[in-house]
Amino acid sequence: MISTIARNWWAMLIRGILALIFGVLCFIYPMSALIVLVMLFGAYALVDGIFAIAAAIGGAKAGPPWWMLLLEGIFGIIVGILTFFMPGVTALTLVYLIAGWAIVTGVLQVVAAIRLRKEISGEWLLILGGVISVIFGILIALFPGAGALTIVIWIGIYAVLMGILFIMLAFRLRSVNNRMAAV
Repeated sequence: MISTIARNWWAMLIRGILALIFGVLCFIYPMSALIVLVMLFGAYALVDGIFAIAAAIGGAKAGPPWWMLLLEGIFGIIVGILTFFMPGVTALTLVYLIAGWAIVTGVLQVVAAIRLRKEISGEWLLILGGVISVIFGILIALFPGAGALTIVIWIGIYAVLMGILFIMLAFRLRSVNNRMAAV
């Protein structure tokens, strides 16, 4: 399975770059209307879901853990689509939608990392990303009234951290791929 995931290291890199771009945009335009946040988040969740599914399809032949990445991708696409079709959703509903997405994504990442720990040396990056995602989701669920600006900043911090972790993991996977290609 690791060879299939390592061959698709670029999908993780793209996820990381998109997360970084999204996070930086949250810092540059913090006073944007909530509808802009809704659309940015919807686009991020949708694209992240698409790339997660692409990575899962690439790993489908390798073994059972691919289905967790597929679930993560499907959930991301559903959340992204719902966000686009319901732009008038209240800030509180959006906050809980984001919190649920972050928690589910984080749990699935931790489970996937635990299952991969015998096959990859950098699994701690995926575990750390999953834990950050769960903590982010819980904080947002606990403090929904913090205001749109605070939520934008939290989302920006989360996206930047996840982007950095995904990029680091992508380069780890690339080096695994390079080592396997040399053998």
